[in-house]
Amino acid sequence: MELFGTDGVRGKAGKKVSAVNAMRLAMATGIYFKQFARTNKILVGKDTRRSGYMIENAIVSGLTAVGFDVIQIGPMPTPAIAFLTANMRCDAGIMISASHNPYYDNGIKFFDWHGNKLNREKEKEIEDIYADDARIEAAQATAKEIGKSKRIDDVVGRYIVHIKNSFPSATSLWGKRVVIDCANGAGYIVGPTVLQELGADVVVLGDKPNGFNINEGCGAMHPEYLAKAVLEYRADVGLALDGDADRLVMVDEKGEVIDGDKLMGVLAVHLKNQGTLEGEGMVATVMSNQGLDEYLESEGLALHRAAVGDKNVVEMMKENGINFGGEQSGHIIFSDYAKTGDGISSALQALAYLVDSKQKASEAFDPYESYPQLLVNLLVEEKRDFDTIEGLSALKEKIEGLGIRHLFRYSGTENKIRLLLEGKDEGKLEEIMEECETFFKRALV
Repeated sequence: MELFGTDGVRGKAGKKVSAVNAMRLAMATGIYFKQFARTNKILVGKDTRRSGYMIENAIVSGLTAVGFDVIQIGPMPTPAIAFLTANMRCDAGIMISASHNPYYDNGIKFFDWHGNKLNREKEKEIEDIYADDARIEAAQATAKEIGKSKRIDDVVGRYIVHIKNSFPSATSLWGKRVVIDCANGAGYIVGPTVLQELGADVVVLGDKPNGFNINEGCGAMHPEYLAKAVLEYRADVGLALDGDADRLVMVDEKGEVIDGDKLMGVLAVHLKNQGTLEGEGMVATVMSNQGLDEYLESEGLALHRAAVGDKNVVEMMKENGINFGGEQSGHIIFSDYAKTGDGISSALQALAYLVDSKQKASEAFDPYESYPQLLVNLLVEEKRDFDTIEGLSALKEKIEGLGIRHLFRYSGTENKIRLLLEGKDEGKLEEIMEECETFFKRALV
C-alpha cells in the first residue's frame, strides 16, 4: 500500500499529508464506515502541531461531504481518541498526529467503533476507495444529507476519570515526587492533572506547545532532558510522553533511563502475582531483548513476539488471550484499561507497582541483565525489497554464524532502515554493525 504505514498515514505536512489528500482520505474513510454506521458520528482529535488546524478542517470537510456528522475535541492523546470513540458511541475515530516525529510531519490514525486500530485489510479497503474517482464522486452528499460538525471542549474529564479508575483505589502517590515531560504534545493537560489528583508532587516539563516545539529536544525521544530535571528536583521517578502520549519512557531517581523491556517484564510479573495476568505470558515485538525471554521463563511466563507496531502487538494479544504486551520503545498495552498504547495509563500502573514494591525505581525496574544490543537508523533513498539486495543473504549467514541475533527492517513511518544486532560480545557487535552500515549505505543510500 502506498498510503498506510505501520501506524496509519504519516508524512510531511503539506506534501503527503496535505489538505487535499486529507480531505480525500476522509471521504474514503467515511464511505468505508457508512456501511456499518449506527450513529452517523465520527470523532476527530489531534495533537499540538500547527498543521493540525489545516488537516482537521480538511478531514471535517471530507467527512461531512459524504454525510457524516463530526465531533471535534481538539488536542487529546491518541489513546483518549480510542477510548472516547467507543464511550461516545461513534462509528469511528480519527486522530491527527505524527506521534514522535518532528513538527513538520503529520499523520492520520483510524479507529473503529470499538476503539481498535484498523487492521491491514481494512486499511487496504480504504486505500482502494481513495483511489476510486467514480466512487468518491458518487458518494458526495447533497441537500439535507450533508453532514454537520460541532466542537466539544469538555470531554477531557471523561478520559481523566477513566484512566484514574485504572489506578488502585487503595493506593496513593502522596510522598512521591514525579517529573513528567509532556513533549509539548497532546498529553500536556491530562498527564499532570491525573498525577496531581492522585496526590503526587508533580514537576511539569514540556507543557507549553506552540505548534512547532512538539518532541523538540524533549519528551520520550529526548529523555536526557527529563533525566536532568529528575536529578535537579531530587524526584523519585521521571515520566516522558511522546507527541500523542501513547508512549512512555521512564527515568529512575539516579537519572538513568529505565529499559523498556525490563519495565514490561516487571509489570508482567506483577500482574501475574496479583492474579490479573491472562494468557500465562505477554506479547512483545521482534525488537525485544533475549534477556526478557529468559527473565519471563524464570517466572513461569511465555514471551510471544509480534511484528513491530503496537497494533500488531494488540492483534497477537487477542489471538492468544493475553491482556498485557508492548514494545520496548514505550508503547505498553494493558488491554483491561486501553485498546492501544497509553503512556499515561501505563505510567500509573508502573507507579502503582513502585509504591507497592517499597523500592527505589532503580531497584524496582532492574530485575535482570540484558544482552548487549545495538540499534542504528540509516536514512535511505529507496526501500528496496530485501530479496533483491545482492549479498544480503551472505551477510545474514555470517552474522548468524557468530551467534548474533539480527533484525533489519524499514521504518513504516520514515525513509529509514533500522539495523538491530544483539549478542553476548559487545565488541563483536560493534565490529559487525560497522560492516552492516557500510553494506546498507552502499546498497540503499
